[in-house]
Amino acid sequence: MNSWVRELCAARALSEGNIEGDMKATMRSVDGEPRAESWRTDRVGAGMDRWRREFPDIDCSGKAVVGRLLHLNEVMLKEVNRVLGKHRLKYPAYAVMATLRVEGEPYRMMPKRLLETLILTSGGLSNILRRLEKARYIRRLADKNDGRGVVVELTEQGRRVVEPAMRDHSETERRLVAMLSREDQQAAARALGLMMAAHHPEDSGDGS
Repeated sequence: MNSWVRELCAARALSEGNIEGDMKATMRSVDGEPRAESWRTDRVGAGMDRWRREFPDIDCSGKAVVGRLLHLNEVMLKEVNRVLGKHRLKYPAYAVMATLRVEGEPYRMMPKRLLETLILTSGGLSNILRRLEKARYIRRLADKNDGRGVVVELTEQGRRVVEPAMRDHSETERRLVAMLSREDQQAAARALGLMMAAHHPEDSGDGS
């Protein structure tokens, strides 16, 4: 089954709140047979056709991947935040807390390391840390090795909030890709990993 077909099914299903039913409806034509090329006529494919018609001199082939990634980012982030909302969290704050939790005891990291791990600006991280500290989910402590620095520590209260959220988030991630076979998931992960390595070469090969 074509991986882009599955991606289209996931996007439409999440938008309408019915993953399995909408996936099946999207995947089959009137006679009930799979539509192997339906990804070519999704909203991105249709948009590319219009681009080619109006601007035949512009190579818009990158939209086949980038356009779908941008759309799926919106779809997936909406679903992720919906689930995390049950824990009174949004993804950026959750990502900070989960990163601290998987660091292991004593659940501490330098702000610089958090920035290197997460896709945030320094200003964005500062705002999140301030809100999390106000909620008593984290605390900022003086760095014993650097009197001018601080370390960020996940509190016990923060652990009680983030650990169930981590279970729900992982289930959400699995559900968002459930229409892909294991082989398609591995192929997609590899392709996306190559793109990430090209744009963030400092991240490749460090085992993180």
